[in-house]
Amino acid sequence: MANSTRDDDYNYMKIVDAMASINQRVNLIGIVAEASLPKHSNGTDYFCSVKLIDESRTGPGIAVTFFAETMEKLPRIESIGDIIILTRVTMKAHCSDVYATYLKKYSSFALFEGKHSSRNVVPYQASPNFRAREQDKPFVAKLRESMKIEADLNNLSPLKEMKEGEHINLLCKVLHLCEVTKDDWMLFVWDGTDTPPASIEAKLENEMEDPLPLQLEASPLSRDTLCTFPPVGTVLRMVTDRGNKKLGINFLKPNKWVKVVQVKCEVHAGLWRAVLMPSSMVYYLPNNDLILERERSYNERVTSKFKRMPLSCFPGPSPITDTDYPDVPFVTLMNVLTHPEVTFKFNCVVRVVAAFPWRVEDFCNPQGIYRVRLTLEDPTARIYAFLYAEDGVSIRSSISKFNCCISNSLVQPIDIFL
Repeated sequence: MANSTRDDDYNYMKIVDAMASINQRVNLIGIVAEASLPKHSNGTDYFCSVKLIDESRTGPGIAVTFFAETMEKLPRIESIGDIIILTRVTMKAHCSDVYATYLKKYSSFALFEGKHSSRNVVPYQASPNFRAREQDKPFVAKLRESMKIEADLNNLSPLKEMKEGEHINLLCKVLHLCEVTKDDWMLFVWDGTDTPPASIEAKLENEMEDPLPLQLEASPLSRDTLCTFPPVGTVLRMVTDRGNKKLGINFLKPNKWVKVVQVKCEVHAGLWRAVLMPSSMVYYLPNNDLILERERSYNERVTSKFKRMPLSCFPGPSPITDTDYPDVPFVTLMNVLTHPEVTFKFNCVVRVVAAFPWRVEDFCNPQGIYRVRLTLEDPTARIYAFLYAEDGVSIRSSISKFNCCISNSLVQPIDIFL
């Protein structure tokens, strides 16, 4: 295709034809099949990658690499399945791979809502040099009606299969993100499953001087934020590696399902987290059968009397303890944290991970009053439970039976009822 910018040169090539036009500038229109987050290049620019498909190539499609001076100038894909118009991108080849490069000096782009959009054919984002044309509208309308996205869902692990030190690929939903320090963000992601109980290296006798943290973030999230989280399933904290601070995770949109490639599984103070490494990539995903399966599984758990219990204790909790309220349905600690009433009775299956004082003989103070602080956790949260006076008396007899188990709780979960 010629390098001219006349209107009659704005013809769109099919991807299959563009792939045979190495070192030429071409114009493309297609469906966004994958989109990575913006990232800082080795130079001064920022870049991201978008995978594009059209009617000529519905399989792997073609990757388009974008470069810009700032993250804000890169395309911000709202949803996989959206439509993108590209003008004057340069076709390149490396070994057997063919791709397109968006050059900030010559190229332009425009993004449109995809299938089932109720909007007119108006871009929700466009580069400053993009020139809208009336003849583009039929192309956009046709793609909205005809194209279907097939996401690559191979080699994806649920949170329940996390293992410390491993690198895995995740399919998860972004629930929340917050800035921990300047340009350092934390993601809160979820897939409806429970992370397994993690080992805890801390010693119980150090609980007074160095207590186990209740969360990985420096300050607890507000109750309003917690109320937006699902009550069942682990909300995993995801952070960036020191060498990956320039990954633009702040551009991620909450309530979107994403595929996260090559994150490292770590345990910090007995709490799971995932670390985005320099090789990690994050992609938006369209609705697909695997996402629908995860959501159906969650709906079954949240509506069941027993399936809110941690997956690790199925088919039932340990019989080591009993409860005074057997008819109260099981809930999670996230239910406890977000319940609208301050005083309420809950039935929870939890793990005791710390106690202060840690020896049973110290539960009673010199005045003869029992006072104990237990640190409890389930897959959804970690909280303090304070036992005082008669509550301490009743718990003493139970804890004395398995105090040795608490001391070994780093390898054996303890199920108790509240």
